[in-house]
Amino acid sequence: MDAENLLARVSDNLSVRRAFGAAYEKDGMLIIPVALVAGGGGGGTSRTRHRNSAAGPDTLAPPDATPKESGPADAGGGFGGLVLPAGAYVVKGDQVRWVPAVNPALVILASLSLARILTSAWVRQSRNRARR
Repeated sequence: MDAENLLARVSDNLSVRRAFGAAYEKDGMLIIPVALVAGGGGGGTSRTRHRNSAAGPDTLAPPDATPKESGPADAGGGFGGLVLPAGAYVVKGDQVRWVPAVNPALVILASLSLARILTSAWVRQSRNRARR
């Protein structure tokens, strides 16, 4: 697979269409979805060093020496992405309105996490006061 083909596939996967779909018009309103899109990737290679078998098994060959045996070349890479719906702009005539995409499960999870953190801090503070 060439780099251009790979980047085209990445671009397709990291878009607002993955969270919502494309913008559309319904009942005289234009609905434009908005999402938080983030991604990153990396890659690398590693080459096995050539050994000078005449000098011994643990001696590396000088850089200008012709290799007797060449080892395999390793290559690797990875990519990750995140697409989260944020909301949508609704355009009707001259009016534009923002409609947030609220995920109730995420709000509840965040609230419970915050309550746990605050409770832990309060308990730690109480224990420290009791020790004094």
